[in-house]
Amino acid sequence: MEHLETFTELSYQIDRLSMSEALKLLSDKFPGEVVFSTSFSYEDQVITYHIFSQQLSVKVFTLDTGRLFPETYSVWSSTLERYQQPIAVYYPDAKDIESFVTQNGPNAFYESTELRQSCCQIRKVQPLKRALNGQSVWITGLRAEHSPNRSNLQVLEWDDTNQIIKFNPLLHWTTEEVKECINKYNIPYNSLHDRGFISIGCAPCTRAVREGEDFRAGRWWWEDKSKKECGLHVHR
Repeated sequence: MEHLETFTELSYQIDRLSMSEALKLLSDKFPGEVVFSTSFSYEDQVITYHIFSQQLSVKVFTLDTGRLFPETYSVWSSTLERYQQPIAVYYPDAKDIESFVTQNGPNAFYESTELRQSCCQIRKVQPLKRALNGQSVWITGLRAEHSPNRSNLQVLEWDDTNQIIKFNPLLHWTTEEVKECINKYNIPYNSLHDRGFISIGCAPCTRAVREGEDFRAGRWWWEDKSKKECGLHVHR
């Protein structure tokens, strides 16, 4: 790890800073090497606000899988209009998509976990790797509440899979705290959140969460709970 010698010190510093201060520290310490991946969720919109309002040297990007909700594209446009700042976009490789759909059909992800994970690999994981290539810090909107697999994460951690420092500034925020920030600063957000959608991904793989269900119930609802990750965030 290139920055291993500073990792412990960095963790110590960030633990004592607000999110805005921590974002500025990272952007100053690794100029031109900090990226933020947004899916335009509640959480990501909060982080986007703190990045753009401070005009930090952080590249904001999104992964367009080709199967997103219309509401996601709407909040994407609203975000561009609000901040007048660019959001880079990464698409899956067209040949890989063509091959996968030709062999398996357009909705193969419903047929098995293996096919669903292959689809995620093509539409999300591979574009993410291109986005993270050559970068030092990856900022995410992960929250511990969203999945049992995320309860043991650290605010600042080393992502061995992608060989990058990973910063999860909202990891220990509650849903109420996220919503309060959205309302306080009048931040654009995905209207699907008002209709029971919590974790929003591709349209065929996401539904609203019913009363009494956990946060992750709306993602890949036909699969076992232990498999509900797409491969973007590998936790070991």
